[in-house]
Amino acid sequence: MFVLIFIPRTIFRLVLLLWYKSGIQTSPPIIPLDRSAELGGEDDSNEEQQDDTCFVGQRSGRVIRPLGSGPSPQARLWGAPSQQKKRRSSLKEKLHSKPTPLGLQETIAESVYIGRPLVHLLCLGLCGKQSWKPWLVSGVLELSSFAVLNDTKFQNRWERAEMRRRTFLLLYYLLRSPFYDKYSEEKILFLLRLLADHVPGIGLIARPLMDYLPTWQRIYFYNWG
Repeated sequence: MFVLIFIPRTIFRLVLLLWYKSGIQTSPPIIPLDRSAELGGEDDSNEEQQDDTCFVGQRSGRVIRPLGSGPSPQARLWGAPSQQKKRRSSLKEKLHSKPTPLGLQETIAESVYIGRPLVHLLCLGLCGKQSWKPWLVSGVLELSSFAVLNDTKFQNRWERAEMRRRTFLLLYYLLRSPFYDKYSEEKILFLLRLLADHVPGIGLIARPLMDYLPTWQRIYFYNWG
């Protein structure tokens, strides 16, 4: 079943990468819609004039809009004008900025990252769930791809954020079987138990996490691609 999901997803991502030159793939691939920014974008010209009449506190630095210069209640955004402009500029940057061009080496590295879930599922089918080969093969592919792309100077903020996300996801290999079953589980549960017994208040979080961690790990192991 997972193969039927990952095959079309991998094909579509490779088409975006190789044919449409979309650059590195982000997660989520579609930028979430900021409705407040979209609504505020309709009155950009009016707000530029209204921002000139705003009062800025000398001590607090807080921006206050006079009552007479505000828009109608139906179209009013209750955030400060500077915050609204910052959200809109960030959204426009994501929507209109072109991805950083990838060379041949970077394109191969991104293709490896996109195809890694299929390789992992193939190794699982050939070697079994308890084998170390799927874990090792997937880890080598992801580290190789990350090492190549990490040396690339990305021009856009969303691309740099995606690389930071991939850096954090490398830590998830500690929670993936069979490494988790053989090494991580005992140490993580011991650390959580130690914190719950000796640090006041931590037990409210650590003890439920200890109970849920084995279930979460089993579910995550089958969906990690």
